[in-house]
Amino acid sequence: MNFLLEGLLTAGMLIATFDPEVYHIAWLTLHISLGATVLAAAAGIPMAVLLVEGDFWGKDSLITLVNTLMALPTVVVGLSVFLFLSRQGPLGGWELLFTPTAIVIGQFILAIPIVVALTIAALSGIDPRIRETALTLGASRSRAALSVIREARYAVVAAIIAGFARIIAEVGSALIVGGNIRGYTRTLATAMALETGKGEFAFAIALGLILILLSLITNVSLRVLTHRP
Repeated sequence: MNFLLEGLLTAGMLIATFDPEVYHIAWLTLHISLGATVLAAAAGIPMAVLLVEGDFWGKDSLITLVNTLMALPTVVVGLSVFLFLSRQGPLGGWELLFTPTAIVIGQFILAIPIVVALTIAALSGIDPRIRETALTLGASRSRAALSVIREARYAVVAAIIAGFARIIAEVGSALIVGGNIRGYTRTLATAMALETGKGEFAFAIALGLILILLSLITNVSLRVLTHRP
């Protein structure tokens, strides 16, 4: 028990004194995860609209695939991205391996199935008459789709935040493609794994508390943004 209390006290001091390394890791984690989430939203929402409103062969199979990819293991994503970005891989010439960009790519792959699947669920629950009415009033197909998205905006925001929550504490992919390089690619989750292995439990606890705080903020944001007035 004393061991845990000492760790918590030391962690509190690191946070309260604005330890540069702790906050640099936290900022880098937030920067990478937000970047991946924005990309996942930008690509995922149009994909969801296409899958909901489109009428083409294989549509149901694609939706099933998206739902399956929601449970994609992070280490599988990390290994796949590593093989593509390594020197022997097809994208090796871009020299992205062991960079923040590589982590963003991995997190994007993890987040987009969640954004797409939950957005599909949100749009499918909207009354189809909204789209039909917009088309009747002379709106284009894209404008009609925007009307549906606007009606489902609370659930769509929830889908985006769920994607962010999926990747903010991700370890496997970030560790494989980022290399956990100090001051460059070390995120909160990968740093916690490293510091715990080194026996630096106070530092790991400090990082864990910040990660919990970010998760709490995410959930509070979810409740606020999805609360209908």
